[in-house]
Amino acid sequence: MAERKRGWYVLRAISGKEAKVKEVLDAAIKNGNLGEYVSQVLIPTEKVYSTRNGKKVMKERNLYSGYVFIEAVLTGEVIYELRNTTNVIDFLRGRAKNSEPEMLRESEVMRMLGAADDLRAPQEDEAHDFLEGESVRVNFGPFSGFSGTIRKVDSERKKIKVEVKIFGRPTELELENSQVERL
Repeated sequence: MAERKRGWYVLRAISGKEAKVKEVLDAAIKNGNLGEYVSQVLIPTEKVYSTRNGKKVMKERNLYSGYVFIEAVLTGEVIYELRNTTNVIDFLRGRAKNSEPEMLRESEVMRMLGAADDLRAPQEDEAHDFLEGESVRVNFGPFSGFSGTIRKVDSERKKIKVEVKIFGRPTELELENSQVERL
């Protein structure tokens, strides 16, 4: 059999168990001879921000649920060992019945690795770029439900000043971008 070259492959895993698969494979690479054939195990994630109890919480979410990416040379028993790892269903393959695991194209790998690198630096959702004079509604906090107009935008601090009417009087509030929504 011809020598196979190193490439990126996709393992299908039980959804929600991707981290466990990565943990098991990393241990096998470190402690066994799998490290000679498998060089990287990757689960691309993205950082998602949400507000809970008035605090901004950052959580990591899998970009591709149910998939684990590996960089490996698939020779001999390596395919068998990877396929029979706990919580792994099989390799991502072609449609033919006995097809070999498909190697990802270089462009797909670069896009995936680029996306993984870009998402390591936490970034705020760009949908929160507000403009002065824009009408918004407060959706969180003691003034939830109040509507007002943006008077000042501080994009560095991700804060805005909104003028709302309380008992008929204009009152200025300083809020985070995540505390308001466009009308």
